[in-house]
Amino acid sequence: MAVLLQTIFLFVFLLIGCPKTTAIHTCNSPTPSSTIPIFHIYGKCSPFNIPTLRNSSWLQTVITMAERDISRLAYLSSLLSTHTNAPISSGKQLMQTANYVVRVRLGSPPQTMFMVLDTSSDSAWIQCSGCQTCPFRNTMFSTENSFTYTTMDCSSPLCSLLRGATQCTSGESSQRYCTFSQSYGDSTFSACLSADDLTLGSDVVENYAFGCINSVTGGGNSMPKQGLLGMGRGPTSLLSQTEWLYRGVFSYCFPSFTSYFFSGSLRLGRVGQRSKMATTPLLYNPRRPSLYYVNLTGISVGRTFLDVEQDFLKFDPSTGAGTIIDSGTVISRLVTPLYNAVRDEFRYQVGATEYTSLGAFDTCFSTEKDGGPMTPKLTLHFTGLNLVLPMENTLIHSTGRPLACLAMAASPDNVNSVLNVIANLQQQNHRVLFDVPNSRVDIVRELCS
Repeated sequence: MAVLLQTIFLFVFLLIGCPKTTAIHTCNSPTPSSTIPIFHIYGKCSPFNIPTLRNSSWLQTVITMAERDISRLAYLSSLLSTHTNAPISSGKQLMQTANYVVRVRLGSPPQTMFMVLDTSSDSAWIQCSGCQTCPFRNTMFSTENSFTYTTMDCSSPLCSLLRGATQCTSGESSQRYCTFSQSYGDSTFSACLSADDLTLGSDVVENYAFGCINSVTGGGNSMPKQGLLGMGRGPTSLLSQTEWLYRGVFSYCFPSFTSYFFSGSLRLGRVGQRSKMATTPLLYNPRRPSLYYVNLTGISVGRTFLDVEQDFLKFDPSTGAGTIIDSGTVISRLVTPLYNAVRDEFRYQVGATEYTSLGAFDTCFSTEKDGGPMTPKLTLHFTGLNLVLPMENTLIHSTGRPLACLAMAASPDNVNSVLNVIANLQQQNHRVLFDVPNSRVDIVRELCS
């Protein structure tokens, strides 16, 4: 009888099947080698989501995030200097960029950490145990529990790239720790240059150099809760430290803010990258060596190619002018004359009876009457690549009322910026690949969520 019952149970189980799980995204789903999950900071898979923002409307959440773009643009503008080497940290720089985080493992045995992904920084730092003034005590990297953790002294070649290495000015350099300081938002931290094993997917990067934060002043509330992973082009970034492994190639796919789980992916190296992607040249500015410059040749609104002066578009290494692709800015920011041309033509083609402002957005309109005005597509023209932005990358909609806003803005008046910044909202649901050795950026539409 028992055997008969077991047989019947097995038959019924096979007939009915397992509970349907294909539509349920798990935050800890296994990923291929060299592929790392990307989560939005407010997503359900992020351990740092903020309930008050997560539960608010999409429009209000984006408005709140976009307010921090001013500090981000100030940071990007501050990178223009006479130095040709980008340091791991650099003095008093504002770096508001806590939008997307990646899940990595650090140390031996590995400890899971969530670090902010930043394509415009070479910085690598994390809050470490023993930091009595760090604001997020329960998310620290435990150095004492990693048997591969080491501190780096002042004789290290990487230490010579640091500006603000305050303990390396005198004495025996081989007997002194290499330290540096950096400002982030309204806070300043001090860190010791350290090294440990970094696990990315199934790849292990031995002796990965990063800053181990040991003190914070100013509250630290604006800082990422664990750390920052610099994906810039400078000599101390993750890309440079793993050149032997990933050959200077990586791609990411940012999920839409409207995705339930906000989950995307970071792919490292050439293996597994998509083929048949549109390509544009990657430009290099020796005065801003960490930034990913591309050549924006024009913008179309609908079928109208805007007639604007090339001075607002052209790449100029001497001034830092041009266009960059950035992971840390929320909405694309254009120099004022260029943005005004986009806005005016967009308003003309939409033909709404009234436009209002909300936060950083100055072109919001009602979508209630007759299904709403006709919204033209925006096309960003790059050398060899025309990026047609879908509506989800052009407009943000209010979930509480029939309202839509153009998801771009002019550079703030108080930021002396000559940069056009292609931000993460315009990049969402696109695979963006950076191939530094071959000086190219590839972009293709992809559902990231």
